[in-house]
Amino acid sequence: MSTIDHIRNFAIIAHIDHGKSTIADRIIHKCGGLTDREMKEQVLDSMDIERERGITIKAQTVKLNYKSKDGKEYILNIIDTPGHVDFSYEVSRSLYACEGSILIVDSSQGVEAQTLANVYQALDTNHEIVPVLNKIDLPASDVEKTKKQIEDVIGIDTEKAVSCSGKTGEGIEEILEKIVSTLPPPKGSQNKTLKCLLVDSWYDSYLGVVILIRVIDGKISKNMKIKMMSTNQQYIVEKVGIFTPKPKDVQELNSGEIGFIITGIKNLSETKVGDTICDSIKPLKNALPGFKPSKPVVFCGLFPVDSSDYQKLKDGLAKLKLNDSSFAYDTESSSALGLGFRCGFLGLLHLEIITQRLEREFDLNLLTTTPGVVYKVHLNNGNIINLHNPSSLPDPTYINLIEEPWIKATIITPDQYLGSIIKLCQDKRGVQTNLTYSGARAVLNYELPLNEVVFDFYDRLKSMTSGYGSFDYEIADHREGDLVKLGILVNNEPVDALSMMIHKDFAQSQGRMVCEKLKDLIPRHNFMIPIQAAIGGKIIARETIKGFKKDVLTKIHGGGAADRKRKLLEKQKKGKARSKQFGRVEIPQKAFIGVLKINKE
Repeated sequence: MSTIDHIRNFAIIAHIDHGKSTIADRIIHKCGGLTDREMKEQVLDSMDIERERGITIKAQTVKLNYKSKDGKEYILNIIDTPGHVDFSYEVSRSLYACEGSILIVDSSQGVEAQTLANVYQALDTNHEIVPVLNKIDLPASDVEKTKKQIEDVIGIDTEKAVSCSGKTGEGIEEILEKIVSTLPPPKGSQNKTLKCLLVDSWYDSYLGVVILIRVIDGKISKNMKIKMMSTNQQYIVEKVGIFTPKPKDVQELNSGEIGFIITGIKNLSETKVGDTICDSIKPLKNALPGFKPSKPVVFCGLFPVDSSDYQKLKDGLAKLKLNDSSFAYDTESSSALGLGFRCGFLGLLHLEIITQRLEREFDLNLLTTTPGVVYKVHLNNGNIINLHNPSSLPDPTYINLIEEPWIKATIITPDQYLGSIIKLCQDKRGVQTNLTYSGARAVLNYELPLNEVVFDFYDRLKSMTSGYGSFDYEIADHREGDLVKLGILVNNEPVDALSMMIHKDFAQSQGRMVCEKLKDLIPRHNFMIPIQAAIGGKIIARETIKGFKKDVLTKIHGGGAADRKRKLLEKQKKGKARSKQFGRVEIPQKAFIGVLKINKE
């Protein structure tokens, strides 16, 4: 009974924390995917960090059998997607593999920014959408108000919306009935030649590379010879399987189904996400459109605190890269911090999760430099270079202009916080493009430079709105900016790890803050240490750490004392000048961390 009409492929989409993984748990339990004993919370969140933080990072799939009230049997393929803006590329991939989406909205919180972003992605992929109002067991739940918001802000009809509670399990049966009655079956034909979409791939230490596929036409079976269209490489399928959520081997996958194959590939770079897989004997002429590759937008340096851990860090990064194609890294060396890596991430949460996984899974103690974005530097000779690290900026005389990335941001906030949010966006050089209302909540659209958003924007937005504001963004384009490189000198030596790109208007205040912070954090030496902030050759801020004063005069008394005192002081002065010239100022790790914290404050 695997006729294509009885298959339903759908993604679960929502804003972060609206209950996607919990509802996925309930559906798996209801359809008997796992027994009561095997069931645990957030069954699809397999990483420790996902469980601990209560967030989904990787999209996960499950195949379930469901018998509807009218006695028909259906096959349900669920993809549980992440809600956080940093992982929206995971969502877009998942949507391509499905025909419909369940949109979950927290009935106590209402529509939030990421809800909007994910719904628009689903509508762009021509999805049929089933609205589900979750958390109706909470006292603050207001189903009618939330329905009105969905209609006003998103424009989806909520007449057939299902109310449910992922916690108590109420309404789960209705969701399943709605899925089989409302969502369309996959289009595709069993009799055509094989056409598959490569949805995701990851590395398993026992099996090699596991490839998640969605079969569009034809069927894929064991021992079949297949071809990847982007690389023209051919492979033999060694294993075909599905997740129930446990991996289970099957003989073949037919059109409309989602499952995994293993072909003995050992290197993840051979499997490009979004690629088309076809039969090598009857190859296809045209590939599927695929999806845009994800590009890292935030860069920072990762250095081991103990330089002997360099190799360990290198191995750790290589292993994480196997299962995260959106993360990029390159070697880098710094005079202050030694050998390390320049890493690219999709956002600050992504950065935080990678560093946390490195520290936890590979037992490393790491130092991260100031996060920054990629600038396009146009030189006078017409060349354009991508600048990842401020310390490698060419001499200003060679530069024609510098462009920085801008984003389109959507902010949804209760009305009373609107004034302070507009001020925050203006302080960050933002340009307002739209302001609409949905009940007592304002929907703000802004264009902002990514550099200003990277550090602390989300944290400040959350604290200003007591946690009720939500924020989502997408990269818009690169625009010319009046940017300068702010360098920090300690004892007249530049510290490359602390240099940063910054808008000219903010350079002076930022330079002063960094100097003041370093003055408190660098320990005193026997000699005086100047700390300076500079743009090019111009010093714009300075602080001085006074040297220790050793009293060399206590023992002197009696005749000719004044002369002897003067000679001793002269000698001490010369000694200090010498040690200032040759003495190295060791900058402690807490000083680097302190400067990073400024940016967050």
